[in-house]
Amino acid sequence: MQLSKGSADQLLTQLEQGILTITMNRPTKLNGWTMAMMNALKEVFEKANVESKVRAIILTGAGDYYSAGVNLSGTLKVMAPRKLRQLIAKNNQALFEVFLGCTKPLLIAVNGPAIGASVTSATLANGIIASDTATFSTPFAVLGVTPEGCSSVHLPRLIGEDNAARMLGSEGWKPDAQQAKTIGLIQEVVPKAQLRERAESVVRQWLEQGQERQLLAGSDLEELRAVNARESEQLADAFLQAAFLKHQAQFLWRKKKYMPSVVFWLLWGGRPLWKLAL
Repeated sequence: MQLSKGSADQLLTQLEQGILTITMNRPTKLNGWTMAMMNALKEVFEKANVESKVRAIILTGAGDYYSAGVNLSGTLKVMAPRKLRQLIAKNNQALFEVFLGCTKPLLIAVNGPAIGASVTSATLANGIIASDTATFSTPFAVLGVTPEGCSSVHLPRLIGEDNAARMLGSEGWKPDAQQAKTIGLIQEVVPKAQLRERAESVVRQWLEQGQERQLLAGSDLEELRAVNARESEQLADAFLQAAFLKHQAQFLWRKKKYMPSVVFWLLWGGRPLWKLAL
């Protein structure tokens, strides 16, 4: 599939016998979701939706990680507080609309650890299979933010209230592939070397059976779109709380990402004044 240069730098695509395989291709950055990666995903899914040759989609990652999730230091900037809050809500809602708006049967092939939004977005597909090296982490409570990706509603339906609370809450449970299969988060575990082949086999079977785009756990598309909008507003509020800003500043400083850390220190330090403008 023909993508813009910026998107082609982020993604590999292969269209064969009606199956479009999209591979996130920034392995040295753990396939993290920078703005460039998120824009690339938006572009490829929008093109796939209207391309008649695409009958189904597989999304996977290159390297050891599926995705380290959203790169916060690359998406938040110092700007007017009201504008920043609006931007956070808008970008978060748009990210998950990419998956909710996918019109072709979608299989997520998780090739390694998946974190945050890469986990919750995967649950919005027709199905998920994973390599035996995969883990699934949704550390929202640890970060001091609220659930996203429709996970406040959709995840409990998929894996049960107790398991969802363990993953989304203070425990921050990170199930491995076998545990994820046991609780119903994913449908199959395969050796990593066989993941791509098995994903293609699953999707070919879908096509033979005439499977259409659908959501797991019986969730309704319009309901989840409303949940996504609500969660995005709540997340924007949480991102601008003092605890989250300070946590990110300290985390980035420990990682020696000094300039992004300074951005969060400035947001945290100035919060007593700028929060009045929200």
